[in-house]
Amino acid sequence: MGSFSLFHWLIIVVPLSVGLFLAFRKPAAGPNRFGDLPQAMGFGQAISSFFRKYVDFTGRASRSEFWFSTLFVVLVDIALYLIEPTGALAGIWSLAVFLPSIAMATRRLHDINRSGWFQLVALLVPIGTIVVIAWYCRAPAAADSRAHAF
Repeated sequence: MGSFSLFHWLIIVVPLSVGLFLAFRKPAAGPNRFGDLPQAMGFGQAISSFFRKYVDFTGRASRSEFWFSTLFVVLVDIALYLIEPTGALAGIWSLAVFLPSIAMATRRLHDINRSGWFQLVALLVPIGTIVVIAWYCRAPAAADSRAHAF
């Protein structure tokens, strides 16, 4: 149990500063480069879209599409743990929805004009995780919304 060295401080400060820098950096200016504004979806539509676009990393996903499909994945996971407590079925389910979940998150980040690679910011625990969740909750830019309003 020695003292807190410079190396320990660097391990803490560098990931925190990178996470904060990425959190407060503005997305690219101008129109969204990832496509047209997505439409809001209901629960069934979101689940259908989740499986239809299984590994489609292009385009955009609305907040409702992202959060309804996330809710579905979590509810099925909980149900599988209740059915079989060893976790084998839940593990198979997690493997089955791993790529579509990454694809959905990428499309969600595209909706706020950010690259899907920004999901890797979540690896900078805890700041990066909070930043990515805040981005998932963010609405598209006001200019983007006005351009497609009827």
